[in-house]
Amino acid sequence: MSSVESGFAEVNGTKLYYEMAGEGEAIVLIHGNGADTREWDDQFNTFVKHHKVLRYDARIYGKSAKPIEGVPYSHHEDLKELMKHLGIAKAHIVGHSWGSGVAVDFVLAYPEMAHSLIPVGPWVFGYVSPSAKPLSSMFEEVRALIEKNEFKAATDVWIDHVFAGVLDFIGPKRMREIGYDYSFWPFIHDDPVQYLEPPALNRLMDITHPSLIITSEFDVADCKEVADIMEEQIPNSRKVVIQDATHMMNVDQSEEFNRLVLEFIEGL
Repeated sequence: MSSVESGFAEVNGTKLYYEMAGEGEAIVLIHGNGADTREWDDQFNTFVKHHKVLRYDARIYGKSAKPIEGVPYSHHEDLKELMKHLGIAKAHIVGHSWGSGVAVDFVLAYPEMAHSLIPVGPWVFGYVSPSAKPLSSMFEEVRALIEKNEFKAATDVWIDHVFAGVLDFIGPKRMREIGYDYSFWPFIHDDPVQYLEPPALNRLMDITHPSLIITSEFDVADCKEVADIMEEQIPNSRKVVIQDATHMMNVDQSEEFNRLVLEFIEGL
């Protein structure tokens, strides 16, 4: 593997931790909620053999700085400034779960900076799922534990709920390990984050980029719903379903996932 450049970029009024390596057309990897760059270990080491690859901790997560209450910011603006700072004019934008919501916002806001869109275990901001009620009760339980400073227990509740029935897979185990380091900052503070208005959910048909929507056999119900909506509304898109994998399909079936992404990009 080529040498990895890593460090903190001071952009958009914050500090974002990043890792970058490889040469050629760039791929940006955006992690999911409660995760960080480690989510992409199986992709980073493979993709850098073919492309320049950037993975980073979004504001709040991992080693990156936390927001300042009352000071608005947006994750897609953070990504734009990070790419500019690192000299990446255009990239294939890959986002997992919550990170795919950021990816969609970015592609809509800055279409000239994206070659393609790859939402994984996909999400789009503005969507309210019919399956959301059980998820909201889980978050209430998580918040109650955090108020008692029981962060590890809060992580266990979160992981046990999201991956109920498939906890023996590799992906949920890695997510639990990463989750134990999560600060739960948005649960404790008033997060001044801003997303696109009108919400991306109402603008999917405006995405003209080639888009590969990736879900899995045991993906979260909400994300399967979003995958179907994206396939229907994004004009130049196709959906694939990875078998024998959970919401962390990039970990559970990393070889299959990597093959799908690289073949898609090379085929453009």
